[in-house]
Amino acid sequence: MAIAERDATGRMGAAGASGEPDVPGRGARGSRRKRLRRDAVLLLLMAPGVAYFVLFHYGVMAGNVIAFKDYVPFDGLWASQWVGTANFQEVLGDDAFWHAVVNTLWIALLQLVFFFPVPLALAMLLHSLTRDSVRRFVQSVAYLPHFLSWVIVVAVFQQLLGESGLLNTVLGDAHLHTVDVIGNPTAFKPLVIAQVIWKDCGWGTIIFLAALSQVDEQQYEAAAIDGAGPWRRFWHVTLPAIRPIVVLLLIMRLGDILSVGFEQMLLQRASVGPDAAEIIDTLVWQRGLVQGDYGYAAAAGLFKGVVGALLVYAANKVAHRLGEQGVYR
Repeated sequence: MAIAERDATGRMGAAGASGEPDVPGRGARGSRRKRLRRDAVLLLLMAPGVAYFVLFHYGVMAGNVIAFKDYVPFDGLWASQWVGTANFQEVLGDDAFWHAVVNTLWIALLQLVFFFPVPLALAMLLHSLTRDSVRRFVQSVAYLPHFLSWVIVVAVFQQLLGESGLLNTVLGDAHLHTVDVIGNPTAFKPLVIAQVIWKDCGWGTIIFLAALSQVDEQQYEAAAIDGAGPWRRFWHVTLPAIRPIVVLLLIMRLGDILSVGFEQMLLQRASVGPDAAEIIDTLVWQRGLVQGDYGYAAAAGLFKGVVGALLVYAANKVAHRLGEQGVYR
């Protein structure tokens, strides 16, 4: 039988059978230990992912000090000469850097306009299918390109649209004018968007399908009874239900707007030239790893990261003003 005792502060404490009052906080510590024992397996499963981010995303941030140094690998990170903001002044005064920024923004804008709606449209089409077998088959076919590397994707497009590819072979056999789509700088940006859509639109439907599955079907039925057509059902039922997910994905895309696919651009840079394919990431690779100007490359990369963080912050504030939750409160 527990005995109630009053401690020195006047509070009632519960005493056990031994007559000793409970120590404040002992129950909380015991509860934490129980939760740790209960979630031990989940914590162990989570540990590799946490270690990956700590080592390869947060730990390496210390290397950003290279942006403020005249880094020489033989001297080491700390023994290299400190130059302050000289690397940033060189970056911001370099026409090649601003050309890469313009290319990056153009490609990012085209991806945002032409690629972002495609997974949503595909998800709505899949969601409207009534036969599960057909839906699973289409999903599997649409997901498959995501698991192919950019090396394979670029090689496929090269075999189809290159100077000696399938398209030109068919045109040549028909005695028609041939065209090298892969090596044409003018067609490069539309080609890049087409490659991204083919590779990742299926994978992008996963989040939208999860959001669509939470929409109450009775709302569609009620809207149809009231005479709403497919477009009005989308505008007044579907869109309000998935709007938080759309806003969240847009904010995340804005934070990553200066990253438009390093491997994809690097693999095709030689075909169309740097004027068409040079982006910030390929410029960093060229100046840092190829030319050995590590301070310039680190400064350009740090500039890109800071701009991305500011864009996420600004977009999140706008989302809050519009009444959406955003990424964080």
